[in-house]
Amino acid sequence: MKSIFRILSIFLILLFIVPTVFSQGLPTASPEEVGFSSSRLDRIKPAMQIYVSQNKLPGLISLVARRGEVVHFEKYGKMNENQSMQFDAIFRIASMTKPVTSTAIMMLYEEGRFQLNDPVSKYIPEFNDLKVFSGVEKGELKLVKPENPMTIRDLLTHTSGLTYGFFGNSPVDSIYKVSKLFDGTLNEMINKLAGIPLLFQPGTKWNYSMSTDVLGYLVEVISGKSFDEFLEERIFKPLKMKDTGFFVPKDKVNRFAAVYGMAEGGEIKVVQKPKTTGKLPKLLSGGGGLMSTISDYSRFAQMLLNKGELDGTRLLGRKTVEFMTQNHLSFDAGRPGRGFGLGFAVTENVAKSNLIGSKGEYWWAGIHNTFFWVDPEEEMILILMTQFSPFRYYPVHKEFKILTYQAIID
Repeated sequence: MKSIFRILSIFLILLFIVPTVFSQGLPTASPEEVGFSSSRLDRIKPAMQIYVSQNKLPGLISLVARRGEVVHFEKYGKMNENQSMQFDAIFRIASMTKPVTSTAIMMLYEEGRFQLNDPVSKYIPEFNDLKVFSGVEKGELKLVKPENPMTIRDLLTHTSGLTYGFFGNSPVDSIYKVSKLFDGTLNEMINKLAGIPLLFQPGTKWNYSMSTDVLGYLVEVISGKSFDEFLEERIFKPLKMKDTGFFVPKDKVNRFAAVYGMAEGGEIKVVQKPKTTGKLPKLLSGGGGLMSTISDYSRFAQMLLNKGELDGTRLLGRKTVEFMTQNHLSFDAGRPGRGFGLGFAVTENVAKSNLIGSKGEYWWAGIHNTFFWVDPEEEMILILMTQFSPFRYYPVHKEFKILTYQAIID
């Protein structure tokens, strides 16, 4: 009889405590099995919940995995006005698309399809006659020839001379703002960019930009496949990322989270409803166009942590991932303690970064406040997702990271 009760107790624990993790297809372990303190890890939940309770954020999902095992997976608040947050909620991951695009282009690099120092114009002839902004003279933009050609490495490291338009206030940024670069196809975007001067000489500065969107177009040119087709065949399907893509199908719209923003009086309101056309957008943005779930993205992150492999499927070689996640900048990018690799920010000096972590960790984020970190030293991935604007208005990502690292005890 005792054994029956023991079996029943274990069943109830599995049924009520961790069913959500199993239902998402994620391997689990107790925190202590992989070097965490359960009581210290439990500090994450109330800290995240307070953002919802104080009506600062609509809802969140947080995930921590170490050595391939999920030890923390929690949801909080709501995903839209009428629905509680779900573990399989679909988020606009925005710039967390960039590491996916960078992975895609590096898969082609491994096939010998190009070299990193190849001029971009070798594959995109529209870029043959790029000019560089060098100042304003008598009310006119002064333009000069590039001292060195823009390379594929420059695109991967955001040292291409391209910009975004909405982050800066230079004359070049002003041109971006009126050029409607995101209104057409990738090819139309390329044609418009080709007529806009570069903000600086390629390879001389770091500037967050449309570089990764150009990489998405390069994937099409080099592979001979549409960008969405390449990602689906070569990354999403092999990694079983079944809810990741450039649009949300109509039968999944009930899982699509709304984006919230600030309203008067410190309240929050929906600023982007969870609607879907059920079809591909015109622009397949490699810099920010993907939708995904936290479970799907955790599989992508775990593949990176595993040096290119997951569940017997290898996307990249070990040395390629190691190469991508080193700092490739020879100058300061304006981020203390941090450099930039081929698609990721990389922590070089933990003390100077002013945030607990590890040397060699790499990470990125999306403008609607989605974040991920991969820490090879601690064999750990962290993912935090919400849908709120403006970006980093609250330090929730920093609190989540601190609360995770302080729970490591081995």
